[in-house]
Amino acid sequence: MQLNEETIETPPRPAASVILLRDVQTREGLEGVEVFLMKRHSKSQVLGGAYVFPGGKLDDDDLQVVVHQLLSQSRDQLFLQLQEPEQDPLGAAALYVAALREAFEECGVLFAKQAEASKPLDVLQAAKNLNALVQEGRPFSSALGQLGCLLDTQALVPWARWITPKTPTVSNQRFDARFFLGVMPKDQTALHDDFETTHSTWIAPKAALESYCAKEIELAAPQIMTLIDLARFNSTHQALAHARAQRTPKIEPHSTSIDGVRAVCFPGDALHPVRDKILHGPSRLWFKDGRFEPTEGLDRLLMDY
Repeated sequence: MQLNEETIETPPRPAASVILLRDVQTREGLEGVEVFLMKRHSKSQVLGGAYVFPGGKLDDDDLQVVVHQLLSQSRDQLFLQLQEPEQDPLGAAALYVAALREAFEECGVLFAKQAEASKPLDVLQAAKNLNALVQEGRPFSSALGQLGCLLDTQALVPWARWITPKTPTVSNQRFDARFFLGVMPKDQTALHDDFETTHSTWIAPKAALESYCAKEIELAAPQIMTLIDLARFNSTHQALAHARAQRTPKIEPHSTSIDGVRAVCFPGDALHPVRDKILHGPSRLWFKDGRFEPTEGLDRLLMDY
């Protein structure tokens, strides 16, 4: 990843990501969690070559999904769940739509229900039909309505809100991104699209950090810190229960340069304006030779927090 020296004064664009999780049994017979990661195309303007969670920016059509009530919950319910008083209910619900739409577009996973509760939904067939309509040029909201589907917003739980600093480290764009947890549906398969993303994998959070430390994959700071946090949980139930019980953290990293080396500081760090630590893991990551690492070195990422 390349260092970005540009200061960006425009407001960050609303965005949303889904952290897809699944339960696994380890070779030792212990329970564990895996997370779905996709490698962005090397020529992508946003984190090219890095492994990320499915996600992207909010589209105008996401608002239409809310307006036409194509969701399993009301906008008022979603507004309360998002825990962002400054948002309006329409905007809050649209962020859920963006996360679910991006999961479908980027890795083919559809969280949906039949609009008529008495009828079961063949999700695999619905995903196939939805994809065909979208490929024909139909707006996502229109395609959903034609198929009689509702997006299953109850499948998502808010996890964190990450706001890119005005001097981003590796991107020339700023985002106000909401991260949601979602458990992978058992009857579906997640796969990269071979367009925006070129590889995908299910991997345990700590194994992903080990691969990063071994320089086998690239990760950005929000993904690193999220994986450190997720490594604490032995099941998707634990992770979801934690997310539901917490107040969703708002994380605004502070970017600075010290002796010519860029540092990204998180709440609780001596150089961050917020004094209370709200993240597991190191409070500061240095950007050296195109990679993020704590002050104590990469092995610090693999310690239990």
